[in-house]
Amino acid sequence: MKIRIEIFFVIIMFFFCWMVLFTRFPFWWKAIAISLYAGIILCTVTDLWLQNRPVAKTLLWTCLLIFVPVVGYIFYIYSGQLLFKGKLFKSKRASDRELFEALGKDKRSVEVPAMLNDQQRGFVSYLERVTLTNQSQNTRTKILKNGEETFQEVKQRLKEAKDFIHLEYYIFRYDRLGQELMEILAEKVKEGVDVRLIYDALGSFALSEQDKRKMADSGIQIHPFLPLSFGWFTQKFNFRNHRKIIVIDGKIGFVGGLNVGVEYLGEDDKFGFWCDTHVLLEGEAVQTLHAVFLLDWKYVSGEKLFENPRYLVSEPVKGDGLVHVVASGPETRDMGDHFYGMISSATESIWIATPYFIPNQAIMTALKVAAKKGIQVRLMVPESNDGFLTQYATQSYFPELLRAGAQLYTYQKGFLHKKVVIVDGAMATIGTANMDLRSFHLNFEVNLFLTGSGSIDDLVSHFEEDLKECRRVRPVAFYKRGLGVKWKESFARLFSGVL
Repeated sequence: MKIRIEIFFVIIMFFFCWMVLFTRFPFWWKAIAISLYAGIILCTVTDLWLQNRPVAKTLLWTCLLIFVPVVGYIFYIYSGQLLFKGKLFKSKRASDRELFEALGKDKRSVEVPAMLNDQQRGFVSYLERVTLTNQSQNTRTKILKNGEETFQEVKQRLKEAKDFIHLEYYIFRYDRLGQELMEILAEKVKEGVDVRLIYDALGSFALSEQDKRKMADSGIQIHPFLPLSFGWFTQKFNFRNHRKIIVIDGKIGFVGGLNVGVEYLGEDDKFGFWCDTHVLLEGEAVQTLHAVFLLDWKYVSGEKLFENPRYLVSEPVKGDGLVHVVASGPETRDMGDHFYGMISSATESIWIATPYFIPNQAIMTALKVAAKKGIQVRLMVPESNDGFLTQYATQSYFPELLRAGAQLYTYQKGFLHKKVVIVDGAMATIGTANMDLRSFHLNFEVNLFLTGSGSIDDLVSHFEEDLKECRRVRPVAFYKRGLGVKWKESFARLFSGVL
């Protein structure tokens, strides 16, 4: 009901502006229009103030509403209220909790690796308590570096499928790579394998109706996540499904930073080489990753596949540490808390690789305090980002970190898209979530948290290899950047909440 009223207000406000600026209506008619317009803005500002947000954000939105006619109001209703829209996904949150609690009813205690200190043990316990998913000691992981290695493994595993293949992607392009995967999937359908695909309606906007028909005609069941025609009128269009998941027969899982498109193979002229990381899962944690897909499938299609035991099989394997699949989204908004908890448990080192670094205040403070304490803080980001706002918003955080003693690196070889955090060489998280406010508040994400796993050694090794392709940001040189660059950074940072 509220969104309908807001859309009605937008129409009325446009009409009032047209009446005042472009017509010869009598003065008193225009005065009434101005008064009604002011009344709408006053009611909106009053509602904004009653929400008791941080002072800076309240003042920013108040100024925008008052001094940017109509456009400021539109931007507010579609962006300024996003943090308060958990009710949009109330039913999804309830379904998620119900299934995860059912899966966790036989929750078993896990043995925390001995190399962890008390703070890190506390973080592992925290993650077990606050998330709905279980940690597993019976899971094996394999780190896949970059697109060629990842999709070679993906294709091979898809060809070996016997029962079902479930895929979920933010970006799924019907280019050379997409067609190769579709050919494999279509062949598996002919063999009697059930194939389902969820694609994000915005991320996969380039996927044409013809491409979708080809997939459907081959027997692949496909559904978009939050179609734009629907989301535009419910304020959901800004909430996107950023997950990248494959589950095969309930035994094999894939998750990480790579979408489906030739650019992820480094074949795009704009980005060049693509630096990324993915993970292959075998064992117990695949069930949890699959539950994330099954809940999203119910949300987009209404079909409750998780009521069929066939889709909830669990096959433990011998693991070498703890593996924890953690899903987050606008209905929970807690991935930032998990990152903060992990970072604040560090005693020796914090290594972060992310394409977008737009942290919340808690994470920023934790990194600065850690660096000042002598903990090695390394941040790796792309030299050139894929957007003006993300480029300069990320750069706006450099001065504070440099002053605290953090080491900053910009990746030179191509585009850095990997999303990895490594703490003390003993804990790591890898998945779909960036170190930014969009991943923390607006996107549906899924990450693995690894503790005491041999895969962490591979992540450390890959991080060190990628450092060789980086330029270190030196404080003296950086502080000499021009006033124009500083202005761009400050301007971009204003939009950090929705980037």
